[in-house]
Amino acid sequence: MFSENLKALRKQKGMTQEELASRLHVVRQTVSKWEQGRSVPDADLLVRLAEVLETTVAVLLGSPVEEPEDKDALAQALERLNETMAERNRRSRRIWKAVAIVLGIMALLILFQFVLGMVSYQSFSTSQDVTVENQPLL
Repeated sequence: MFSENLKALRKQKGMTQEELASRLHVVRQTVSKWEQGRSVPDADLLVRLAEVLETTVAVLLGSPVEEPEDKDALAQALERLNETMAERNRRSRRIWKAVAIVLGIMALLILFQFVLGMVSYQSFSTSQDVTVENQPLL
């Protein structure tokens, strides 16, 4: 009973054998032996184990702990959440892509305007030089 209860409670808490062992300051193999029924913890470790798993020693040693039956419902809820997050990420990427395109077009327009201004300035400055040369000197 203890071994099944320990394993069920550990899994309900979402802990690995390694994490549980670390919190109890034992090696993972010790937790594995407990879960396989090959050994049991001493009284002090049993109390600490109950504290870490947020339960009582009586529950650890008592009747079997029931594992939740609705694992499929949880898996489906996680799948829906995953799909929602994926869609949100796709929308976000599309928005940032559109922003990048708009900024790129604006940069090209500013560059085009700058080049056009330089060309017209050079054209104006060249025409001024020509008119000054053709004017008679006083």
